[in-house]
Amino acid sequence: MVEILWFRQDLRLADQPAVRAAAEAGAVLPVYVWDEQSEGVRPPGGASRWWLTRSLAALDADLRARGGRLLVAEGRAAEVLAGLARETGARAIHATRQTEPWWPPVEARLAGLLRLHGWPTLHPAGAVATRTGGPFRVFTPYWRAHVAAGAPAPPSPAPAAIRFAEVPDGLAGRGVPRFAPRWAAGFAGVPGEAGAGAALAAFLPKLAAYGARRDFPAEEATSRLSAHLHFGEISAAACWHAAEGREGAEAWQRQLVWRDFAHEMIRQHPDSHERPHREAFAAMEWTDAEAEPGRGWLAAWQQGRTGYPLVDAGMRQLWRTGWMHNRVRMVAGSFLVKHLGIDWRHGERWFWDTLVDADLPNNAMGWQWVTGSGVDAQPFYRIFAPVMQAERFDALAYVARWAPEYRSVEPVNPIVEHRAAREAALARFAAIREGG
Repeated sequence: MVEILWFRQDLRLADQPAVRAAAEAGAVLPVYVWDEQSEGVRPPGGASRWWLTRSLAALDADLRARGGRLLVAEGRAAEVLAGLARETGARAIHATRQTEPWWPPVEARLAGLLRLHGWPTLHPAGAVATRTGGPFRVFTPYWRAHVAAGAPAPPSPAPAAIRFAEVPDGLAGRGVPRFAPRWAAGFAGVPGEAGAGAALAAFLPKLAAYGARRDFPAEEATSRLSAHLHFGEISAAACWHAAEGREGAEAWQRQLVWRDFAHEMIRQHPDSHERPHREAFAAMEWTDAEAEPGRGWLAAWQQGRTGYPLVDAGMRQLWRTGWMHNRVRMVAGSFLVKHLGIDWRHGERWFWDTLVDADLPNNAMGWQWVTGSGVDAQPFYRIFAPVMQAERFDALAYVARWAPEYRSVEPVNPIVEHRAAREAALARFAAIREGG
């Protein structure tokens, strides 16, 4: 009997419960549905689409090495998969669970056929709960409960053998699309399961220094696994267990749990990329990004022309490589929201389009955190000073690499002055506090 294996953001064969379940049940038909039509689906941005097409090609190559292939179809996922099931006589559709809010309605239309397995997180959704059984809204107690719950299950290898079903004749020509946004020439990283394994292996020797050095953008101290994790080319559990017992493991494992927390926030607030968690922020008076000077400020921020070396270096690194150091993401995000007074959603959308690791839970929570509008976020009145941040984290070499016209970390012809911008931000915040 044919068993359809529906890949989504789980593009790997190892430690992939849907792969194992399908392989144990019958002849496997691996499918990826390019769905930009189902209601509520948020299509990937340009940079993550670049990564995705290459990840699909890598998965297809892995399947072909085992005697199969990846069928890539286009359309509404529920309709495409139901049609495939009818055409092939498939007994079931196997998939791993996902946490983005657009998937439940799609899954509901496949009731009776769909078999869901596993989670994209370290522990199943809802498994880490408060003493009363409710969800956490603050990270630190969530982290403690996560530790108390114990390590995730060890990762499992890919099935030793997979028996593949024949691809229906009418669908044999559909292959993996290719995509490259016009700015992708400098994108780095090796998409796919093998690339994820290589990135993890390269990072583990740096683990001991991770906690102390991860905030220094000029250093290669971070894992660079974010895109691999987003597309499921490696499981969070595999990362956790690879680090377990090594010096410095806890600092990185804490970041893996932060990723779980972001997925928990999306479950609690499925519109996190559009609506602030704290209602008071809905009344915030933002700079009009459709009129001057807001329009010019937004373009200057996007293009790395603010006059603040650290901000400009980060935005140019993002444009050229599809990735930005996390410390600089926070500084650049704070600058947009608090120095320029521009609605955080403009930044969220820009990152969605330009990050290869654009991930709804992490991107939305990151912007809510830096704005202060999230349920567990820095206060709005905490305003990153770009010069102080650059000095504190020794960013001159980073600036020299990405914005070489600057000779120091001091601003040059800045579009706004730090002290005045800070005072305006505090006044804006005071207004919503008084109004609340």
